[in-house]
Amino acid sequence: MSGIVCAIRGGPASQPTIAQAISLAQETDLPLYFLYVVNLDFLSYTSSSRIHTISQEMHQMGEFILLAAQSTAGTQGVHAHGMVRQGKLNEEIVSLCNELEADYVVLGRPQTKDEESIFTQEKLAQFIEHIEKQAGAKVVLTESEAE
Repeated sequence: MSGIVCAIRGGPASQPTIAQAISLAQETDLPLYFLYVVNLDFLSYTSSSRIHTISQEMHQMGEFILLAAQSTAGTQGVHAHGMVRQGKLNEEIVSLCNELEADYVVLGRPQTKDEESIFTQEKLAQFIEHIEKQAGAKVVLTESEAE
């Protein structure tokens, strides 16, 4: 197999990433796989008995976000698959890329005028290098519209 993996988190910041992935799928005629990763590491500091419920709810939210992205792709003539995974973002991107033997990974860099990106340029470069090295896929980085 081969294809394009597009990691999204939803919301307006994901729209340029989704558009870039759809455009790349149209140009290359490769299958498109939208990926939403649920990461509950932040809950490890709590003793909540609701962790399972929260996990299910976040998974369902991810499915909804993926359906919206798939619908957008469909209106532009691209059939897209949606996958929800649980774990660390970089590990899940690499894992899916290896499973699919993906050619490309489309990543956004969400940022608004009021907040800084969670990645410094150096950390972003390391993240991209890690994915390309471990997954064997070329990373296509999309800038957010707010930049």
